[in-house]
Amino acid sequence: MNRTPIVLALLGALTLTGCSASGGEQAAATAPASPAPATAAAPSGAGNFAVITHAGPGDAFWDVVKNGAEAAGKQYSVTVTYQGDGDAGKQSQLIDQAVSQKVDGIVVSMANPDALKESIGKAVAAKIPVITINSGLDRSKEFGALTHVGQSEDVAGRGAGEQLKAAGVTKLLCVIHEAGNVGLDQRCKGAEATLGGSVERLQVDGSNQADVSSKVTARIQADPSINGVLALNPGVAVAARDALKDAGSKAKLATFDLSGDVVTAIKDGEILFAVDQQQYLQGYLPITFLYLYKTNLNTVGGGLPVNTGPGFVTKDNAEQVAKLAESGTR
Repeated sequence: MNRTPIVLALLGALTLTGCSASGGEQAAATAPASPAPATAAAPSGAGNFAVITHAGPGDAFWDVVKNGAEAAGKQYSVTVTYQGDGDAGKQSQLIDQAVSQKVDGIVVSMANPDALKESIGKAVAAKIPVITINSGLDRSKEFGALTHVGQSEDVAGRGAGEQLKAAGVTKLLCVIHEAGNVGLDQRCKGAEATLGGSVERLQVDGSNQADVSSKVTARIQADPSINGVLALNPGVAVAARDALKDAGSKAKLATFDLSGDVVTAIKDGEILFAVDQQQYLQGYLPITFLYLYKTNLNTVGGGLPVNTGPGFVTKDNAEQVAKLAESGTR
């Protein structure tokens, strides 16, 4: 099916909007080796775009971003190469490699902008167009990117805080799963601004579900006045759900971002809602924008970012979203 009219209509709507999202980095000593790049093949000379994120292996959130990028690659008959590394130093090396390969465009998430500044600067100096996604909204324009595609973490956090306040939460535990990730702290700050109650931050190791569960359980048992928990990614949400059960707590749980388990938990009433940044668009739209820039010198956003969220998945729409998630687009 030819989706070009749909894409053009979507571009027209999104040009009027702005914004950012999530991410983080692991310590260099423990970061896994970069996986072999996943490539959506295309005719030679049609265009070659590199997508380089701060994703670790097996992260379901980033699998959806990758699906979106590769779908756009097929739509426009261009080559899309996807790579991710949770270590910012290794991520910068991947950017350097893409520059040396003289790709036609780079899409990059910036959970740690300062660590990537030099490498992104090399791409811009080489006249390779760059689009930032997901994290790093505040630094995107400074670094010379064409635009940023994602979600404003502050706006999303404020929305989450409003929803939790309406649900009766007065003391919130905000679970941060990646040290040094500025976007996660922005989410907690946003929730704090609108909740009207107190917000406590809890640092956990997001790559270790047992660590998440044990720390949340311990904190809830130590302070029974905590009546709300905000997870900042789906894996942490599932671990926090189990922790609340283990602690016998009636605290209300919400999360950022979607997974099949999260959608099921929302349908079952175990999670109030998920803040949905629609990460499929964070893969699909940048490839669309780079293709239009290469073929027609179009730029999108008018100097402002392009928002993909926040949206909210609740019990009212979880069934519909679940069907879409099965195809890897939500």
